Amino acid sequence: MWDYIEERARKCAEHIIRTGCTVRACSAYFGISKSTVHKDVSERLKYVDEELYERTRQVLEQNLSERHIRGGIATKKKYQRVGSTTKN
Repeated sequence: MWDYIEERARKCAEHIIRTGCTVRACSAYFGISKSTVHKDVSERLKYVDEELYERTRQVLEQNLSERHIRGGIATKKKYQRVGSTTKN
């Protein structure tokens, strides 16, 4: 594997562990696609640094289990903003 790919995978994984962010947030932070971040941390990292891969996987699994909650909160906020601007 190319050195810059290994380094990118490590940086993404460390950022995800440090902040607990999602793949989408990590991709926005580094300015790369979600697909690239996902492939780096879920496939490539396993062969680069297995211990870092396991720690990253735990964060991503927690994010996955909480995804429906974050979606509900975002929808609630969206409609609270819309409702506050309308006049009765």
